[in-house]
Amino acid sequence: MSKRATIQHSTRPSVSRVRGAVVAVGLGTSMVLGAGAAFASGTTGATGTTALVSSVTADSVAKQAAAQGKAATTAKKAAADKAATAKQTAAAKKASAKTKAAAWEAPVDHYTLSASYGTGGARWAAKHSGQDFAVPIGTKVQAAHSGTVVKAGPNGGGDGPAYGNAVVIKHSNGKYSQYAHLSKINVRVGQQVNTGQTIALSGNTGNSSGPHLHFEIRTTPNYGSALNPVSFLRSVHVSV
Repeated sequence: MSKRATIQHSTRPSVSRVRGAVVAVGLGTSMVLGAGAAFASGTTGATGTTALVSSVTADSVAKQAAAQGKAATTAKKAAADKAATAKQTAAAKKASAKTKAAAWEAPVDHYTLSASYGTGGARWAAKHSGQDFAVPIGTKVQAAHSGTVVKAGPNGGGDGPAYGNAVVIKHSNGKYSQYAHLSKINVRVGQQVNTGQTIALSGNTGNSSGPHLHFEIRTTPNYGSALNPVSFLRSVHVSV
């Protein structure tokens, strides 16, 4: 063998060496690619996954807390509005009751005026001392104003049999109202009554020519101190 051939033979890598190098490179590439795929799929990122789950959970809790807070605020506002409304309603009722207590009204709701104050006639020893309201027997008779019952009973409550069953109420302005010829009395002496409260039922008792309510305004609780009741009612803004 020549010298040249010997040199060439000694510098040429063996087939087995070349094959080993190729296999090694292939294995290295596979390892690198496999590691990259594992990282991308998250199989080696347990810490990152835990952080992601924690973030989602925290966001959900925060949203739930915000919703609960909003609901609580809404409920609190609704309760406050309800309380304010109740307070306003109570104040309105109180004001209404106070206004009504200060007001006067007619002693019956539906009526026809009959004998008037000062009218002469055989039925009275002197001129007529009140205003008659013609109504059916059993009509509700109402207190014309708030006050205290000072007379209630038959015989005109003490004013005489001509009045039949009667009631007299004392009012805060020093006046007295009288209701006579009643079929039924619903109050007693000493009782406090309010404007518009039913105190009796109308009738035809005593010296009466037919069913009606005899109504008087007096300066004392007794007969003989009557004023013109229609004029008085008009002075307190009640038109009859």
